[in-house]
Amino acid sequence: MGLFDIFSKGKKEELDKGLSKTRESIFTKVSRVIAGKSLVDSDVLDNLEEILISSDVGVATTIRIIERIENRVAKEKYLGAAELNRILKEEVIGLLAENPASDFDSLLADKHQRPFVIMVVGVNGVGKTTTIGKLAHQFTKSGHKVVLGAGDTFRAAAVDQLTIWSQRAGVPIISSGMNVDPASVAFETVSYAQKNGFDVAIIDTAGRLHNKLNLMNELSKIRRVMQKVMPEAPHEVLLVLDGSTGQNAFEQARHFTSATEVNALAITKLDGTAKGGVVIGVSDQFQVPVKYIGVGETIEDLQLFDRKSFVESIFQ
Repeated sequence: MGLFDIFSKGKKEELDKGLSKTRESIFTKVSRVIAGKSLVDSDVLDNLEEILISSDVGVATTIRIIERIENRVAKEKYLGAAELNRILKEEVIGLLAENPASDFDSLLADKHQRPFVIMVVGVNGVGKTTTIGKLAHQFTKSGHKVVLGAGDTFRAAAVDQLTIWSQRAGVPIISSGMNVDPASVAFETVSYAQKNGFDVAIIDTAGRLHNKLNLMNELSKIRRVMQKVMPEAPHEVLLVLDGSTGQNAFEQARHFTSATEVNALAITKLDGTAKGGVVIGVSDQFQVPVKYIGVGETIEDLQLFDRKSFVESIFQ
């Protein structure tokens, strides 16, 4: 079985429901912009630019989108305002396609790569532990053997929270308690996974942004220690961001992408915010693919990101 039966009817309905606030914010405003207009002119584009920026798409990404639409207008000569929504969807999908996520199933098919090691990073409060638990559930549901590593050893209750999630997902957890070296937990987790034939090892890390140098040193050490067991590890460095924080998510991405080799994003809490445009902006500006999105609180509400369905849901 593949990792996710991602867009069954139920999943699509969950996505539409989860993105309702973003859709109401963006699509309603775009509809107002084109009301009574027959052409896509400079006024329409100026207003669209303002809408995208206010929806936390980000200035740089918004400028790229507007430039793409301007090129379409110049090339196609006549574009009715009624076509703007279709063009906007096509250009945003094209933008997201520039940073495709790796295919987990094809990577896992190579038995020499097992376990597939995921190092999860992000600040406290973004839903990092919850995301790990939901991932473990989804992997297990897909028939894969999963083990967790409790590497956030400095935050009170972090180990306990991950232990609860391991029980919910029905997977083992490697834990050495509080205030131990996170790198030693990562080493033990990868070693255990390799010796016992596990498909996936997911390792939590401390979520502190006390200063960039310490963050960089700590994450680098964890990587080096894991590579003593498995030179390719980690296969994925997953940065978890809270979508409801808008521009603050960009700042967090800036810290973590400079501190370690982030190659995938999970953006959580999109169901409670109108700031879903951050998904587009963060992926574009940091050239890192969005792999998962959280559109609800239940264990099933972490979805594999599908750019076409995401964009269609926002601009439908």
